Amino acid sequence: MAAQTEESDTAREQTKAEQDVDQVRQRAARDQQRLDSGAVSSPKDLENLQREIASLAKRQGDLEDIVLEVMERRESAQERVAELTERVGAVQGKVDDATARRDAAFDEIDGEVASVTKEREVIAASVPADLLKLYDKLRTQQGGIGAAKLYQRTCQGCRQELSITDVNDIRKATPDTVVRCENCGRILVRTGESGL
Repeated sequence: MAAQTEESDTAREQTKAEQDVDQVRQRAARDQQRLDSGAVSSPKDLENLQREIASLAKRQGDLEDIVLEVMERRESAQERVAELTERVGAVQGKVDDATARRDAAFDEIDGEVASVTKEREVIAASVPADLLKLYDKLRTQQGGIGAAKLYQRTCQGCRQELSITDVNDIRKATPDTVVRCENCGRILVRTGESGL
């Protein structure tokens, strides 16, 4: 934005400087035409006119130098605008790519959520209502994880190893008994790798 503003400011400055040069040129041309036409006959007026034409030529040269300096600054500003525009385009391309990847990931996650939700509904229908209620309550309390695998006598929910007493109690429990971790309170899922 700053580079574009600088470029437009120098463009206006260049236009004004070119108009100033044009005005001086036109005035010098009018004075030269008066001089060439012979309309001025007084030697003093002729001398003044020639002095003014010389002064206008010097002024025109000075103004043309200003125009050149402004043109150089404008060219530099245009190059900066082009460079920054290219960089903005590259960054925008990266943003667009990241947005597309994010949207694709969201679509994939939404698909997985829908699939898992259907699976959960099927499985939840086969789980006793009181156990499902306990699980949902624990899941809410434990940050989304209401049950954890018991692996090598360690609760995978809190990563704490169970005491020998707790392990012996779990060994004695029937397969359909709901057992819970004494540390975090989650339901423990027993498998062949539980270390019982």
